[in-house]
Amino acid sequence: MEKTTHRKLQINHTRNKQQDHTAVMDETAAKFRYEDCQNEYWNPEEFSLLYGTPLWEQSTPQQRIILNHLYWVAYYSQIVSAEIATIYFNQTSAAGLYAQEDFRLICDTLDLESSQERAHINAFRTIAKQVEQALFGKLIFTYPMRGPFAETMVYADTNALKTWWKKIQLQYFGLISANNTFLACQYFTVRGVRTLNGKLVQHKLSNYYQKHPHPDVAPIPAKISYYHFLDESFHFNSSTIISHDVINCLSAPTAFERLVANMGLLGCQRDHFHFSAAINGIFWYDPALYSKIYYVLRSPIFNMGDAEAKEMMRRCFTEESEGLNRSFLTHQEAMSSYKVYVEKLDYLWRRNREMSLMGGNSISRCLAMQRRSLRRFEGYFGEDSEDFLSHAKAHSPLAFPQGRRKEERRSLV
Repeated sequence: MEKTTHRKLQINHTRNKQQDHTAVMDETAAKFRYEDCQNEYWNPEEFSLLYGTPLWEQSTPQQRIILNHLYWVAYYSQIVSAEIATIYFNQTSAAGLYAQEDFRLICDTLDLESSQERAHINAFRTIAKQVEQALFGKLIFTYPMRGPFAETMVYADTNALKTWWKKIQLQYFGLISANNTFLACQYFTVRGVRTLNGKLVQHKLSNYYQKHPHPDVAPIPAKISYYHFLDESFHFNSSTIISHDVINCLSAPTAFERLVANMGLLGCQRDHFHFSAAINGIFWYDPALYSKIYYVLRSPIFNMGDAEAKEMMRRCFTEESEGLNRSFLTHQEAMSSYKVYVEKLDYLWRRNREMSLMGGNSISRCLAMQRRSLRRFEGYFGEDSEDFLSHAKAHSPLAFPQGRRKEERRSLV
């Protein structure tokens, strides 16, 4: 390894250790009580579920605050999925470096990062589960812990066959990258691209805490967003050093290594092809999200009937709105950043350097897809919703009489 590259890694690792937020994140998450911050925003207002859509425009101030909280829950539920996979592939990639000189520094870096990822996952899930249990009496966007081979994009354009094939691909990549130094390093190209997408949004989320007039009493989820962003900044640095500098210390890739590397980045483009009217900053496939949004609209938060909820979904998902345009702008910003990130990697195919697959989406294409998908959704969904609604109404604090004591609310969390 070149001295300059080694020095970059050393500085990044040392600073990450010195500024490690694992302990403070654990301590802060353990103090979270939803009732303590349920009446204030946790993110900038524009980072709210369905912001800039007809639902947002007609929502009351309290409903908008809840939509802001649900954005936080949904966003970091996606981050949990990504970080579970990261923990696993950090270790397989480290194994791919065992045969190299100076491998220890990279492995120590990845060990520290994996430890931090576990703290992030715990904090996100601690808060998200408490919020959703309090609001709905069940989990909506939060899901049971999953393995590293699950579909990384939580709400993706997929089916049983695609999900199975994706699982096989991830398992195979883990196996071969553990015995191939080039592929072990190239994994960090994909990780860097995915982290770069996160940085675009997480920087704005972290600013909410940084600019809070009274940081000591800022809502705990806002603090967690800030601590997470600081940790991820170091993770992005290590991804960049390994994928841009360390990889240049190796022999030129073989035809097989080029193929695997390009297929991995092409898969990332597929994952990031869509943009969501519901949640700006995560490239979810909205039709996979319809049932969750329907639940939210039918719950005591909005208390809509079946026809009213479906009409609201039609307006939010099939008509152009400020929210959709903001999501598309984030999609375009991400794509431009990806191009800059990979432009010097000469082993990539042209369609990966130009992000042409990801660039094939547009607002008109998205709206046409939504119209087709929502017609199918409206045809079959709603019949099984009553059990959910009765459960939600029985447990939601929104259904409580005004005089119910805080202690009784707390007992539900």
